[in-house]
Amino acid sequence: DAASAEVALRIGADAPGTRLLDIGLRVLGAELAAQGRTPPTVYAAHLSARTLDLWIHPPDGDAPAPWTVQDGGQVWRLPAHEGRLLAERWDAAGEGGGPGGAPYPGLVSLGTDAGGRVLVDLEAAQGLINIRGPQTTAALAALAVELATNRWSDRMSITLVGFGEELTAIAPERVRAVGSLAEVLPELEAAAAPRQEVLTGRITGRPCDAHYLLSAVTPTQEEARRLALLARNDTAGYVVTGDVPHATWTLEITSEGRARIAELGFEVTAQLLPRRHYQALVDLFRTAGRYDGEPIAEAEPLEDLRPPEVEVRMLGPIEIVGLDPLEEGRMALAAEMLVYLATHPGGVHPVVLGGVLWPRGVQGMVRDATIARVAGWLGQEHLRVDEAGRLSLGPGVRTDWALFRELVRRSHRDPAARAVLLERALGLVRGPLLSGRPSGRYAWLAADDLEYDVTAEVADAAHRLCELRLAHGEPESAVAAVRAALLLAADDEGLWRDLLRATHATRDFVRLRAVVDALTRRSGAHSYTGGLAPETEALIDELLPAWRIHVVRKSTA
Repeated sequence: DAASAEVALRIGADAPGTRLLDIGLRVLGAELAAQGRTPPTVYAAHLSARTLDLWIHPPDGDAPAPWTVQDGGQVWRLPAHEGRLLAERWDAAGEGGGPGGAPYPGLVSLGTDAGGRVLVDLEAAQGLINIRGPQTTAALAALAVELATNRWSDRMSITLVGFGEELTAIAPERVRAVGSLAEVLPELEAAAAPRQEVLTGRITGRPCDAHYLLSAVTPTQEEARRLALLARNDTAGYVVTGDVPHATWTLEITSEGRARIAELGFEVTAQLLPRRHYQALVDLFRTAGRYDGEPIAEAEPLEDLRPPEVEVRMLGPIEIVGLDPLEEGRMALAAEMLVYLATHPGGVHPVVLGGVLWPRGVQGMVRDATIARVAGWLGQEHLRVDEAGRLSLGPGVRTDWALFRELVRRSHRDPAARAVLLERALGLVRGPLLSGRPSGRYAWLAADDLEYDVTAEVADAAHRLCELRLAHGEPESAVAAVRAALLLAADDEGLWRDLLRATHATRDFVRLRAVVDALTRRSGAHSYTGGLAPETEALIDELLPAWRIHVVRKSTA
């Protein structure tokens, strides 16, 4: 069950969406701080593939760019492509050059609708949130896990009352569990903080701890009165089960798995963590901290593949690990130089390197000064010059792409450890090749084999691992292998066919329908592709015969 939970987490993860939410909110807070403004009350958010919408109360028609105003100021919108540009600028600025504090740490998923994910801000209720229904503990557990692990908050404490003692294993620095409200009420009352002071502090570098109370214990009449008074005056979130008076919002979880907040007009498919999944998640985190058990048999030891002194990560967002960041504005060019040298290990003459990095031309003085700066940053042991003047990187610098290729090479030679080695290789993939690269840079990729080679080899490794997992009756692991490769090679239709076969093998036909829908949407979104390949259509016909009727109905609608 724990392994299945990990597979489900990997499949369901929305890394681009959470990154958009994280960076978008932090940039918003930083812009408001620069203008001397207090962040508005955001009572909910909607995250889709195209936009991030914040629902504002009261309406405010002055949203800082790149946010735009919708519905007379009731909604502030950040298009996904603008969010990606923000992320690229943050990455290019290097560590310490990004957005500021997290203005809305209390945003947490209520559930999903047809367009995407709906989140509510627990703090925006400014009062008690009463949760009711037959699946309240599953809903509280889901809220607790997301609050404990999300990336769009900074300093946070979560108090669980009457449930969730095991969840402290997930984030012990954030989560605590107690048996009764009486144990924590005096402490919460003493720590209450005015709303405007907290909101301003979060975006100006004086953050206060965000704190949230989730209670599966129904409060007494006196406890409910004290909680309601506290919730009105404190910048925090209080979600309490039972028939509680004085509540600002009522969150109803139905037996069908729907979540409703009548005061906000929301009804969505609830985000729940049922008991079995809850226990599997806890087991997963506990297992991650264990070092007993049988070692994985590998005919060829991997000790020589220990982390290098400097690692250049290319299989996703560009990262340079092992060096202090350069000053703002110089990091992007230095990173490109490292990527080029790392992928051309035979050595590159400075004149050639100048033509690569500055395709429109550069003065020799500027080129040499840049190379000297990078040499000083790397150190002599990592940037070498041969007798002909060619530059190359030392053995202490390695790319994740080089490690990927070495793991794949070893998988060919070692059938016993083949699946483990391929899985480790695919685990290095974090997104599209060199994603987040600044606009106008890396023009040399157009005349280089790197993009083709990386895409082809990642797809091939995933195909072989998918086949291995299916042959051993492990369809979920096969799905995970293909999903990992699709992060980088999303347009490889062969991978989509592998995903169709692996998903079909799980016997989850709802998920299979979702894969078919995603594939047909992708093919329809790019007119130059000419639609699906004939072999892909034939495979879908075999696995899901009614898919064409479904597609026609959707297009007609």
